[in-house]
Amino acid sequence: MENANAYMTKADMARRHIQSMILTGLVGPGDRITTREVSSALGVSETPIREAMRGLASEGWLDIQNHIGAVVQGLQMEQIREVSALRGLVCGLAIELGAPNFDKERLALLDANVAASAEALARADYQAFARKNFEFHELLCDNPQSPWCRRLLENMQGLMSAQRHGLPHQPQRLAEAQKEHERIRDLLGAGDFAGAAAMVNQHEKNTGDFLIKTIGERAAAGKRQQPPGSASNGANGTS
Repeated sequence: MENANAYMTKADMARRHIQSMILTGLVGPGDRITTREVSSALGVSETPIREAMRGLASEGWLDIQNHIGAVVQGLQMEQIREVSALRGLVCGLAIELGAPNFDKERLALLDANVAASAEALARADYQAFARKNFEFHELLCDNPQSPWCRRLLENMQGLMSAQRHGLPHQPQRLAEAQKEHERIRDLLGAGDFAGAAAMVNQHEKNTGDFLIKTIGERAAAGKRQQPPGSASNGANGTS
């Protein structure tokens, strides 16, 4: 697998940094991200950062608002099921197209990733787990035969992050996801690429179902906590 970082432009670096901020929960829906803070973190000028932000806005990660700047974009509940299905299909296709690439070296990288994810989960380091989760899916899709699969998956990655939706970390779901990752790795090791693709599909569906359920429960709890007479005001609010 090639080292993608060796070919990254400054705009690419900014894009990856902003995505990481969202995926690890450092910022959530409605939070503002400034070019200045990204510039300070990366040591690059603000011009490529603006380019990265425009690109992320076109993909639904950010909302560029007049007089405010870049704001982290949420996702509507009704869109989650579609995105989770697309992610499962795209990643499954990447596995089947890229089957010859799952050699001893790639499987060793997957083993190391799964082990590091388990360690991060055990010490409740959820930001490290999120990074390893992103890396796991990259290892599945970064194949010469599936460049578009990887690109599409990367564009959709943040849409399925619990932190993207302003949810606290959910250890039970993360533990289930870890077991699903281990099962995918085992199927790949056995050469069952169709089985691994099917497991990835189920993995993404499970994540989508979990998000829909959790967001729905949070919305219901919020309505129950509203003081009398405030429902009409909430109906016109934005998330």
